[in-house]
Amino acid sequence: MSDEIRVERREGWRKLVLNRPDKLNAANEAMLTALLAALDDAAADRTCRALLLTGEGRGFCAGQELGPAVVPGPDGPPDLAKVADLHHRVVRRLRSVALPVVCAVNGVAAGAGASYALACDIVLAGRSARFIQAFVKIGLVPDSGASFFLPRLIGEARARALAMLGETVDAERAEAWGMIWRVLDNAALLPEAEKLAAHLATQPTEALAAMKRMFAASATNTLDAQLDLEQKLQGDAGRSADYAEGVQGFLEKRAPVFRGDTRTARGKAEG
Repeated sequence: MSDEIRVERREGWRKLVLNRPDKLNAANEAMLTALLAALDDAAADRTCRALLLTGEGRGFCAGQELGPAVVPGPDGPPDLAKVADLHHRVVRRLRSVALPVVCAVNGVAAGAGASYALACDIVLAGRSARFIQAFVKIGLVPDSGASFFLPRLIGEARARALAMLGETVDAERAEAWGMIWRVLDNAALLPEAEKLAAHLATQPTEALAAMKRMFAASATNTLDAQLDLEQKLQGDAGRSADYAEGVQGFLEKRAPVFRGDTRTARGKAEG
């Protein structure tokens, strides 16, 4: 595994840390390739039932690093479509991995970095966090799913204005607009994010994976198609050992102990 992604293994879950603090964790090919490998490795580990994504140092991710691959030079313009492809693979993997992904935004989340956060399932942010869509300031357009996530999270009017003006959204506004789940004091961010990931690792993993499928499909499904999917996935959930344990725990007035056998769920969510 590359040093640019640090993987911390915990009981039932993993913490994935973007580890280029001197660059505010700006993305390059090595970091993104390592992140994809870390996500695949976690998905293949049956003992891993949740993920936490965060950044080392003062920032979460400052977006694409302005290196030779993206700067116009004497040989002509760069192939930004090729560069975007790697970012998009990361976004797709964060959405498709059959594990709940918590994101702790600990500073600036700009460009593709903001999209990595928004691609996660539950997003927490420290009060110093900032979300920036600054593509327009260098003559580019939003990528990495920004034009998909933002209208659905905050509405088309706000999404268009953020993209066209390149304004910064602070953590409090992001929470008020529904862009993220919760804002926390900086000192409380990582402890709360770790507590949340640890909690999700004890929950019915198959059901959580199915929820990710449901919400992903709802973006393009008709109501009838979504109802059919809910019916199908509810039937699957009803045959799971975790459902039987959940009901038994309720009847016995005790907390259920979910085992999270994900062999079936992961195959479906990632297929």
